[in-house]
Amino acid sequence: MLSISGVTKKYGKTVANDNISFAVGDGQIGILLGPNGAGKSTIIKCITGLLRFTGRIEINGCENTSLEAKRQLGYIPEMPAVYDLLTVEEHLEFIRRAYKVEDEAYTRQLLERLELWDKKDKLGKELSKGMQQKLSICCALCHKPSVVVFDEPLVGLDPHAIKELKSIFSELKAGGASVLISTHMIDSVEDYWDVANIMMNGRFAATKVNGQDDGKTLEELFFEITEGTAKENAPELPKGGAAQ
Repeated sequence: MLSISGVTKKYGKTVANDNISFAVGDGQIGILLGPNGAGKSTIIKCITGLLRFTGRIEINGCENTSLEAKRQLGYIPEMPAVYDLLTVEEHLEFIRRAYKVEDEAYTRQLLERLELWDKKDKLGKELSKGMQQKLSICCALCHKPSVVVFDEPLVGLDPHAIKELKSIFSELKAGGASVLISTHMIDSVEDYWDVANIMMNGRFAATKVNGQDDGKTLEELFFEITEGTAKENAPELPKGGAAQ
């Protein structure tokens, strides 16, 4: 289970996350939606221990910065960060050794599913951005984490990899993992989510539980919030002309 309680993150006087609280239970897929700059990536980086914050974040009851929490966490960043001079296979061996994983068969299965097995001898710097993203996914999943955090995971992937990753979402959920997906592409996750949080200006503007009929689809609610807020904040046009 992933639990976030009263998390606030500031950059100087700018409040990127303002007292955010939510949870993703075992066997659930939670999604964070919002336009660019809403604060999604900031809360993701807080969860994964990359940023300092006030509040509390727990992974299966352990403080997120603890070693035990890190053993149970898988993180796929928005921008893949691979080692230039390690091959694909060496990346996975490095992760397996770090997490003391002996199951090489699962590693190969991941590489084959994402069409990287035939690229296993290529260096990180020789991979395209899409291949680097697929390698990042394999590295994050090879130790079979119970809490998995994806930040814009489908960007740059080819159609086959998108299909496989969506299957992986379902498999993680069925296996009891807690999955958090940050995205601004609603249609990419519309069939997989259990609870959705819509962010605006560092806060949650709305929370929607899948299956609860409130008269609006997730897409309708999203655009009502994001476009409505944009209109409210837009400068008033002078009569008879455009804004200067």
